[in-house]
Amino acid sequence: MWVLLVLSLLTLAYLFWHKTKGSGAKHPKSLPCLPLVGSLPFLPRHGHQHVNFFKLQEKYGPIYSFRLGSKTTVIIGNHQLAREVLLKKGKEFSGRSKVVTLDILSDNQKGIAFADHGALWQLHRKLALNTFALFKDGNLKLEKIINKEAAVLCDYLATRHGESIDLAEHLSLAVTNIICFICFNFSFKNDDPALKALHNLNFGILEALSQEIWSDRFPGMKIFPSKAVEKIKSCVRMRNELLREILEKRKESFTSDSITNMLDVLIQAKMNADNNNAGLDQDSKLLSDRHMLATIVDIFGAGVETTASVIKWIVAFLLHHPLLKKRIQDDIDQNIGFNREPALSDRNCLVLLEATIREVLRIRPVSPMLIPHKTVVDSSIGNLIIDKDTDVVVNLWALHHSEEEWHRPDLFMPERFLDPTGTQLISPSLSYLPFGAGPRSCVGEMLARQELFLFTALLLQRFDLEIPDDGKLPSLEGNPSLVLQIDPFKVKIKVRQAWKEAQAEESTS
Repeated sequence: MWVLLVLSLLTLAYLFWHKTKGSGAKHPKSLPCLPLVGSLPFLPRHGHQHVNFFKLQEKYGPIYSFRLGSKTTVIIGNHQLAREVLLKKGKEFSGRSKVVTLDILSDNQKGIAFADHGALWQLHRKLALNTFALFKDGNLKLEKIINKEAAVLCDYLATRHGESIDLAEHLSLAVTNIICFICFNFSFKNDDPALKALHNLNFGILEALSQEIWSDRFPGMKIFPSKAVEKIKSCVRMRNELLREILEKRKESFTSDSITNMLDVLIQAKMNADNNNAGLDQDSKLLSDRHMLATIVDIFGAGVETTASVIKWIVAFLLHHPLLKKRIQDDIDQNIGFNREPALSDRNCLVLLEATIREVLRIRPVSPMLIPHKTVVDSSIGNLIIDKDTDVVVNLWALHHSEEEWHRPDLFMPERFLDPTGTQLISPSLSYLPFGAGPRSCVGEMLARQELFLFTALLLQRFDLEIPDDGKLPSLEGNPSLVLQIDPFKVKIKVRQAWKEAQAEESTS
């Protein structure tokens, strides 16, 4: 009897507190809450989370909140509010909450992607951007590096002429080598077991993250065993050991006279800090070996499976739309031909290809809900109060599938990114943020856009990518993890006859 009475009083106190919190202040409309479990019983249990949150907008509007335990999360579902969070008030919303699995990935919030707002994050983000500035010209130019690895991939695929294969591993290996060059100024040979190990470990991490991990929602549950969490720990440990070995070897050959990669940039920053030659924001303690490794791991994590995943989505949608694929190939034949590789300058004439890439990024965004932001101060969104330390999730899926912003958003229509003549690229809506925006936008956006264009253009220049003989088309449903992955599928590789003839003619001339 007394137990029931106490529980009743606690429930009433909780509901009263929650309802009157911040008296006079207007907070986002919330899902119902119960003691301890918060809104968990009222959240959809089946289907993709980003889709479910989008559907909840019909009842709660474009901004609403829910609670899990003591933590409040605000969901943003339209571009006006999203731009306020990401751009107008980007600094106020630039924090990151501690999450069990993300802490494992980031060695307790080191690096860039999962680091909380502060000197550490600002320093390492700046150094990452400085690294990409190295690859604008000359032999280190990104375009040359990407085309080299894309050509290696295509040379391999040519040996599989007539076969139906899964592109996943081969794409991942090619993109991994690009990231290796950026981070260490070195690349693996395709048969190097370390290269395949990196691919397998990254895949294992993403596979585990796609499972429901309760300790991410209720941190107190981390005391209970979890196979998914243990798998993440195991894969992260082995991946980091492998990268640490590479890091140590590259440190031995470091010289300040030749800064050619991310590790060089980080080591030089450490030396400057040790010698008091750095700015006030550079602190030697923030540039330990563990901090360096965490930032390099971030670049691998953000730069490999994301790009490889989007290229697979592009191929899948082209298999579903063979006439579109043929039109893009006609453009490539007319504007590039077969005597040279595609170049970034060709984006101006291959507008249908570029529009197709943009549409894939819209309809299947890499990260449908981005990485959750956290308020670092008391703030607001519109006329609503957002308390400090509130998680704020921008539902990119909602932005990219809004019927108010996009005509028939569930249909794959690359032409939405072209003017009526089909000759000029346009920006049809402000509700398009495939790489996020503001202080927390993707540091590798430029690299990713170049890779997507050059890889796809070279693949379509050299190959007819066709449905396998069994007639099985790829599923376009997707499997959300940190990255919206496509389910494994096979594509039939056929070297284009026009390419064969051009190469034969070139060899006899």
